[in-house]
Amino acid sequence: MSRQDRAKQFAPFDALKGLQAALRMKEYEHDKMLKGDLPEEKIEEISKTLLNLTKSDVVSAKYFSDGYYKTSSGKAKVEYENQIIKIGNLSINFSDLTDLIVKK
Repeated sequence: MSRQDRAKQFAPFDALKGLQAALRMKEYEHDKMLKGDLPEEKIEEISKTLLNLTKSDVVSAKYFSDGYYKTSSGKAKVEYENQIIKIGNLSINFSDLTDLIVKK
């Protein structure tokens, strides 16, 4: 038996196809949490930051999405009529923002 053929017998074997993906998905679902309430002061701070943004501002946004708190950074575009802020291809509702910092 060649070395290569011998090595194949020790290769990882997934007897149940898709089991690893299903386990990762279950773990992802298990770690989800409920969105917490923001204090009025923080909501006002975020609102002021949104109103003072310019086209050239780079921001770091912390937001709640799909049961998780996430962070995204980049150039921001605010759409007041839709109540969203766009960072790259990502659209975040104003109500999902938990923090917004303008980077200098």
